[in-house]
Amino acid sequence: MALTAVIDTNILLVSISDKSPYHWIYEGLRKGLYNLLVSTDIALEYEEIIGQHMGNDVASDVLKALERYPNVLSVHRYYRWNLIKADPDDNKFVDCVIAGGADYLVTNDKHFDMLGALDFPRVTVVRPDAFKNLLAKTS
Repeated sequence: MALTAVIDTNILLVSISDKSPYHWIYEGLRKGLYNLLVSTDIALEYEEIIGQHMGNDVASDVLKALERYPNVLSVHRYYRWNLIKADPDDNKFVDCVIAGGADYLVTNDKHFDMLGALDFPRVTVVRPDAFKNLLAKTS
């Protein structure tokens, strides 16, 4: 069974280029090695940030690809948990994990570290290298 993840914008951003050491994340998604959960808020942030760093054409192409991949699943959040106080904008990722029942939130952002101390709701945060090891075990 494929793992299900929510990927922080900065991780997706650095995984797009085939010259990046994190390109395996985007390639793994393209190859269907895991399921990606995305809410509307997350998709809008992906588009904005990728557009700022790589141009609007690249952002548009990435969003179109995400819409085509059968392993990219849309999630609607019905409740805002507001667990991240240090950067409230990060809550969209936590809410998506919870609403979609994702196995992991993949990020390097330290604002999410506080989630490890919570018993409920359970959100498992992993760094990209740990996610790579988890994917290797499931394939």
